Amino acid sequence: MWHWDIILILLAVGSAAGFIAGLFGVGGGTLIVPVVLWVLDLQGLAQHPYAQHLAVGTSFAVMVFTAFSSMLGQHKKQAVDWKTVFAMMPGMIFGVFAGALSAKYIPAFGLQIFFILFLTVVAFKTLHTGPQTASRPLPKLPGLTAVSTLFGAMSSWVGIGGGSLSVPFLIHCGFPAHKAIGTSSGLAWPIALSGAISYLLNGLNIAGLPEGSLGFLYLPAVAVLSAATITFAPLGVKTAHKLSSAKLKKSFGIMLLLIAGKNAVQPALKTFLPFAQAISCSAFCSDKRTDNLTETFAEYTENKTNAV
Repeated sequence: MWHWDIILILLAVGSAAGFIAGLFGVGGGTLIVPVVLWVLDLQGLAQHPYAQHLAVGTSFAVMVFTAFSSMLGQHKKQAVDWKTVFAMMPGMIFGVFAGALSAKYIPAFGLQIFFILFLTVVAFKTLHTGPQTASRPLPKLPGLTAVSTLFGAMSSWVGIGGGSLSVPFLIHCGFPAHKAIGTSSGLAWPIALSGAISYLLNGLNIAGLPEGSLGFLYLPAVAVLSAATITFAPLGVKTAHKLSSAKLKKSFGIMLLLIAGKNAVQPALKTFLPFAQAISCSAFCSDKRTDNLTETFAEYTENKTNAV
């Protein structure tokens, strides 16, 4: 049974994720995945072989509720281009399922580096303060399907709703910032639903998952986080429509830089902290303790190299 402090932290993170989802048309997975891993760590499950799967699957399940709430709010503001949503939806859904099936064949480190660099480049492009121009129209259906399939697959690999990919793409194609974010919120829901179903089915036959899990969905976290996200997503939508297009675009670019920074710093700390501990302890600890730390770091590095 969780203590109240854990529940309050989950509610706080869920509130922030919901507000950001409504504000920028994203799913909020960049906040949800780490907090689910933290909850699993508190229960002694940080080293569980499927901890990352549980975090990503839970993130998608929460996003089902978050994205729907955000999409509904954007629809009321007439900010969703449903024609574009329905054109991109099949590719997005196919990409999510293909990404879930191919995830184990993708080198995790290489994918993470690509994602960080991609977000950084897009962020600086989005922060460019030049006048809004219709850079190019949306691609024809075959090209649009290919792009949406790629976005769906990448969303599945890293556990996000796809807004950090689709919003810059739509802005590049001449969408005003409000319309791009509103349309992205419409695309986030099928991505979230497809991802949740995929991770649920893939985890059904896995033994040894934590109590309260349904496949790779950790239901206690889903319940608490969703209660907060669906409450605060409409507030994010209202705030977005009070901002000018230029300010909203600039805020979105800053958010992309923060996501890229978080994804760059977190694995670096996880990789080098055990090594730093081993070096530090070599001067002050017994030989046996030093050997244990060195072995731990070697084992951790090997696991990271072989990680999905």
